[in-house]
Amino acid sequence: MSLRIAAIPFLFVLLVAAGAIGQDDKEADAHKKIPKEEVVIGEETFELEVAADAKLRAQGLMNREEIDDDGGMIFIYKRAQPRSFWMKNCLVDIDMLYLDGRGRIVSMHKMKKEPPRGENESAFDYERRLKRYSSRRPAQFIIELQAGSIDRLKPKVGETIELDRPKLRQIVVREERAERQGRS
Repeated sequence: MSLRIAAIPFLFVLLVAAGAIGQDDKEADAHKKIPKEEVVIGEETFELEVAADAKLRAQGLMNREEIDDDGGMIFIYKRAQPRSFWMKNCLVDIDMLYLDGRGRIVSMHKMKKEPPRGENESAFDYERRLKRYSSRRPAQFIIELQAGSIDRLKPKVGETIELDRPKLRQIVVREERAERQGRS
């Protein structure tokens, strides 16, 4: 009888662990389903996840424990305008390039992960304390890469990153149309 009672907590731990592993698998599968765009920066090719709708842009690279050496994300907007990003729920440092509508770098940042939201900290207070990283100038595309990429690639403000801009604009228009239709 006591062996059965001792086995119950053990089985519970196994079930919880299996659920956590399943959740990690679901998140990994979700990342694999996000469309990707090949982008060359310097002499390196990156497979960037495309964030062209409000949901993916809001999620960004949150809760990721790592970014592949040749991975990252490209955020696409319909129009260039001053933008600002933060490191909400980001677990790793991220390098960021803000690009205008022609793919020229307008600013860069080496963003540092922030301490997580405190147990007694409201969502408002947590978000208020997060550092904002501004484009300072209008930006239409934002590229987030593994920390250290700026130092390795040595991009410069004013340099152009070759993007398939017509294709990216088409993606964002399609996603915005789908969002509008989904709300109707």
